[in-house]
Amino acid sequence: MRLIPALLRSCHPEPTLAVTAGVTALAAASGRPLPGLVAVAAAVLAGQLTTGWHNDWLDAERDAAVGRTGKPVAAGAVSRSLVGRAALIAGVSCVPLSFLSGWRAGLVHLAAVGCALAYNVRLKATPFSALPYALAFAAAPAFVTLGLPGSPWPPPWLLLAGAALGTGAHFANVLADLEDDAATGISGLPHRLGRRASEVIAAALLGLVAVLLTFGPPGAPGPLAWGLLAASAVVLAVGALLGRHPGSRALFRAVLVAAGADVCLLLLSGSSLGA
Repeated sequence: MRLIPALLRSCHPEPTLAVTAGVTALAAASGRPLPGLVAVAAAVLAGQLTTGWHNDWLDAERDAAVGRTGKPVAAGAVSRSLVGRAALIAGVSCVPLSFLSGWRAGLVHLAAVGCALAYNVRLKATPFSALPYALAFAAAPAFVTLGLPGSPWPPPWLLLAGAALGTGAHFANVLADLEDDAATGISGLPHRLGRRASEVIAAALLGLVAVLLTFGPPGAPGPLAWGLLAASAVVLAVGALLGRHPGSRALFRAVLVAAGADVCLLLLSGSSLGA
């Protein structure tokens, strides 16, 4: 029984739950009925579990080399082979679950998961490390709207917001591990630009997301939208300040909170998501 909590910690639970909840909320805002919401949630959860477990399976030796005791595999709390098998099961399950939303939506979601796996395997150590994040997060609203009647594409402002959110999350996520990554040969775009530049880029991109979601939908933003925009700005500023301490994940957690505010902005957008 002790293996179950360790296995769950290996799936990167914070982003896994945040992304699953966010995309499901987006589906709710688009008008998907309950069966469609369940299909979206199951597919996204399977994709996130695949990505997280695959990452820890792939990085087991590197995590152990730099003493990342917070990683269950590196700490010996769960075996690498078990995490690998879990990733394989989740990945296989992700295929039929994705196609429950239709073949167009299914292909888009599987392409997004493929981007995440490509990041794990190679792209995270290259100047193109932000690219799979941008593509995968831009694919999230497309996965939702393509499952609607008529299979519409999301509006351009929503695709751009998704790409900015993914790229900002990437910059924020790696800040706590810059030194450990450098010691094991990982040199993605944030590593090449440096900590300070990455902090500024992460905060600016998440601010851009809030602006796009406030002013992108038709009509003038209401008081609630203005309040959410202001709250995002405050949270990101505090996260950027606290995240300057080495090893801190404050900015990454601020990104998750700001993303929650962005989901609320999306809910206010309603039927415009597929317009």
